[in-house]
Amino acid sequence: MKVKSRISGTLICLFFVCFINSCRKDNTRAPSVVTTDATDILLTSAVSGGNVTNDGGAELLSKGVCWSISEEPTIENDKTDEGTGTGSFTSKVINLTPHNLYYLRAYATNLAGTAYGGQVSFVTTGTITDIEGNVYNITTIGTQTWMKENLRATQFSNGTSIPLVTSRLEWYYLSGPGYCWYDNNTNNIKTYGALYNWYTVDSKSNGNKNLCPSGWHVPNEHDWSTLIDFLGGDSIAVGKLKETGEDHWQSPNTLASDETGFTALPGGGRDYNGAFYDMGRFGHWWSSTEFVSGGAWSWFLGYDGSGGYRYGRFEQDGFSVRCIKNE
Repeated sequence: MKVKSRISGTLICLFFVCFINSCRKDNTRAPSVVTTDATDILLTSAVSGGNVTNDGGAELLSKGVCWSISEEPTIENDKTDEGTGTGSFTSKVINLTPHNLYYLRAYATNLAGTAYGGQVSFVTTGTITDIEGNVYNITTIGTQTWMKENLRATQFSNGTSIPLVTSRLEWYYLSGPGYCWYDNNTNNIKTYGALYNWYTVDSKSNGNKNLCPSGWHVPNEHDWSTLIDFLGGDSIAVGKLKETGEDHWQSPNTLASDETGFTALPGGGRDYNGAFYDMGRFGHWWSSTEFVSGGAWSWFLGYDGSGGYRYGRFEQDGFSVRCIKNE
């Protein structure tokens, strides 16, 4: 009887051990993880990460981010491995291709499987170089690719020099291409670029020359309208295009978020009579579209949240230029 009792007790213990292990296995589930938005986006790298909020009841085997040029990336694609343990983590994504759209998700793996956070996307930056060797950062907004900086070329793309005009009187009487630096101050070159009259922009006026680098052009009325419409219209687009802060924009720099990476700056302008105005307060950019003889369309953005829509100006005026990539 004692032997039988011992055997029965052993069987009962084994049953409970198996039952407990079975319950543990049945209660194990995939982890929970949240994806962090991509930041510090450069030519070939970006920073992201995630937060493992629950290990699923089992030891976490690995976590990180995975990415691809296709949607819904998995750990079968490129990935990082940030070790084990719950909580937030940061991942540096490297070896990317410049000027490319990527999709990224955080992941976390335990014995039950791999879970993914929400998908985020980002576009790596790129650069374009003009004929003089000036390098410009670029950004993709919707279906368009724009320079993130104002043009500062002093030559057309074929190497022909553009006249530098400093005299107010000479600027007033110009009937052909000309450019200048704001206040005739060369310290403004790198930050704000050049101010060009419309004759420099217009191919008919400049002898069928291209002001922008090869493969790029000065945006026409349709290009600007497409950009503004994509961003939600005049009043909304203003903030999405402006550089944040007050390093360059006058306070209060209303609405500025620069979420597009366009990084518009208040480079001011030069009036047809040769006077400079508006630096720090407004940015003005030419389109290549003439609406009446002597007048062309332009776009402006203001420190006070105004602008984002076209307005007509004299073709002798001097405005900034942002180039757009040919489709």
